[in-house]
Amino acid sequence: MELTAQQLKEYDGTDPSKPIYVAIKARIFDVTAGKSFYGPGGDYSIFAGKDASRALAKMSKNAEDVSPSLEGLSDKEIGVLTDWEKKFEAKYPIVGIVV
Repeated sequence: MELTAQQLKEYDGTDPSKPIYVAIKARIFDVTAGKSFYGPGGDYSIFAGKDASRALAKMSKNAEDVSPSLEGLSDKEIGVLTDWEKKFEAKYPIVGIVV
């Protein structure tokens, strides 16, 4: 499945009939199983329906960091993002890509 960033926003958990998606490095993960974290009111709901690569790399929950941009990240931050990516791969199915 291919989704634009705009289409991805529809999977933010606000519509209970749709799954919840979070993208990392343009790969879309179905995080519906983690609804208590990624759904409305969850600690990580800010990432739902978006590519959260930058925010995960920076360990940030600031809205301005929720972006696919990896520009200017340190090697350490890229390493943190890689760790997150491995956690997601182990826990959630990959359902598509952001185009």
